[in-house]
Amino acid sequence: MYLFALTLNKLKMKKLNFLYSLSFLFLTFKCTQPKKDLYNDTVSILKDSLLHKAQKNLSEPPITLTAAISVRSMGAPNEFFSEGDYWWPDPQNPSGSYVRKDGMTNPDNFTAHRKALMRLSEICGSLTSAFLITKDIAYSNAAKKHLNAWFVNEQTKMAPHFLYAQAIQGRHTGRGIGIIDAIHFIDVVQSVRQLEKHDKISSQELTEIKKWFASFLKWLTTHKYGLDEKVHPNNHGNWWNTQVALYAKFTNNDSILDFCRDNFKNKILPSQLSTKGSFPLELARTKPYSYSLFNLDGIVIGAQIMSDEDHDLWSFTTADGKSVAKALEYMAPFVADKSKWFLKPDVMYWEDFPVAQPAYILGAFRFKRTDYYDLWKLRKHFLEVEEVKRNVPLKFPLLWLAENK
Repeated sequence: MYLFALTLNKLKMKKLNFLYSLSFLFLTFKCTQPKKDLYNDTVSILKDSLLHKAQKNLSEPPITLTAAISVRSMGAPNEFFSEGDYWWPDPQNPSGSYVRKDGMTNPDNFTAHRKALMRLSEICGSLTSAFLITKDIAYSNAAKKHLNAWFVNEQTKMAPHFLYAQAIQGRHTGRGIGIIDAIHFIDVVQSVRQLEKHDKISSQELTEIKKWFASFLKWLTTHKYGLDEKVHPNNHGNWWNTQVALYAKFTNNDSILDFCRDNFKNKILPSQLSTKGSFPLELARTKPYSYSLFNLDGIVIGAQIMSDEDHDLWSFTTADGKSVAKALEYMAPFVADKSKWFLKPDVMYWEDFPVAQPAYILGAFRFKRTDYYDLWKLRKHFLEVEEVKRNVPLKFPLLWLAENK
């Protein structure tokens, strides 16, 4: 009787294990199946808030760099200026050179130009997205006002360089790592590309804007600051490559775009990504969680920009197995449940991440992963905290998803 009961129990356990395995396979199958139309689902999720935001932005006047001037800048009013975030006055020598506190942002540093650029990105992104949804030219016309002020009008347009970005009092008038401040041009350029696609920008305006970005691209790829940033080992080198690739694509510079593809495959992925899918240099920072998300966004956006019918960066895998897919897989559990994060909390803004990370909506569309889509869908889409907005340059995914519509 005992042997019979033991045998019966073993059979029940086998059946239970089989059912668990079957359930797991079903859930995995379910989460990797594409919905009928993720684009329209995304429009439905964003539409009301997006149109509300765009409606408010219809009457917003352009604000360029010339609206704010810092006495500490060595540049002219139309030359971008910012100061290194983690640099503070030295308590031992208050009038001397600043000292570094990694991860701790000094609120007294000059940030007006960065905020103006982020504002441009948000206004153009919201207005162009609203146009894509409604086809109302009031939105596209409003976006062009800001584009002309920044890139066309001789009195207000920005000089096409970042020579005075991330300066440090008493140490540097500008630095190569200041190029990271330019990431907010990403949604701006994508807005222009959509306006061009829908024939809602004049050839004269388009020529001038492309001329500006061609000049900026030349500076990024020839000036010492750009050359330094190109080989920077952490997220800075990654974001340099992503930016340069987009500006090259926008201005039809195929040679530089091809360089960025090779750099992505032979330098960025091999040196920054571990075989597990983590970013070791970001994990070593005092804000490892948000920096890992930030670098992941850069990798994924780069793959989105550089891939076409002849180049598939999404599927590229290094000889030792490093890939975009592996990077997405690595961070996904920590985005789904941050309590699983294995390091100390970030020293600042720990409670503010994750948000609707662009890596996961772009990854969802490319890999047909509805579980990734849910990681994006269930998070905050319209950002309020300044530091969070600064670290999520792609805020308007419809600009990117509409490319194939």
